[in-house]
Amino acid sequence: MSINTPEELEAMKAAGRVVRLMLEAMKSAAKAGISTAELDEIGAGVMRAHDAKSAPSLVYGFPGTNCISVNDEIVHGIPGKRKLRDGDVLKLDVTIEKDGFMSDACETVVIGNQSIIGRKLADCVKKAFEQAILVARAGNRVSEIGKAVEKEVRAHGFHVVRELCGHGIGRTIHEEPSVPNYHDPRSKDMLTEGLIITIEPIIAAKSGRAYLAQDQWTMRTSDRGLAAHYEHTMMITKAEPLLLTAA
Repeated sequence: MSINTPEELEAMKAAGRVVRLMLEAMKSAAKAGISTAELDEIGAGVMRAHDAKSAPSLVYGFPGTNCISVNDEIVHGIPGKRKLRDGDVLKLDVTIEKDGFMSDACETVVIGNQSIIGRKLADCVKKAFEQAILVARAGNRVSEIGKAVEKEVRAHGFHVVRELCGHGIGRTIHEEPSVPNYHDPRSKDMLTEGLIITIEPIIAAKSGRAYLAQDQWTMRTSDRGLAAHYEHTMMITKAEPLLLTAA
């Protein structure tokens, strides 16, 4: 969607604040020994306290409040009995609806100190995001975002997961345009002032190829390599984008 009024912007900011509070609560609790279901309930408690709803559950019938993915699980992991262990690479992906508007963000958290590759992945995926927002300006092509992400990821020796991308957001989770994490010279989509999108590098330590698991939700790496994900919802401007899900 594109923001047309101050009231719409304030509503998107309010939704973004709830996402941030949920993420911070879950990150603080993410320690070895806690289950992904317990983490999910921590986020859900914050969500309910702010009169918000789980957007994946509302829109797609997802069987949880938040998507919580571990190690080779790339995205859309279902919270459950699995307990975190030192070295796990945890992706906390939060998408909520509040007062008719939706917001989405994700962070990668490495549990403990036992995964050198995990920490390198988490560092790389955040740096790729930071490079992407440098070109996320009104008047630029959407494809410039993917070009910046892919360049940074390749420089670290990792791979973009091409099956997954960022997207427009606002009244529902996935709106136009798609925001790939690789350079697609065929793309003609332009970034316009007031446009609300997510930028979300999704990367893998090995090939980056993905498949849908038997639960019909979780995307995993085909080679069992570790994956990382970093995302914010933002409004495009003529200068730097306004991050709606930042602290």
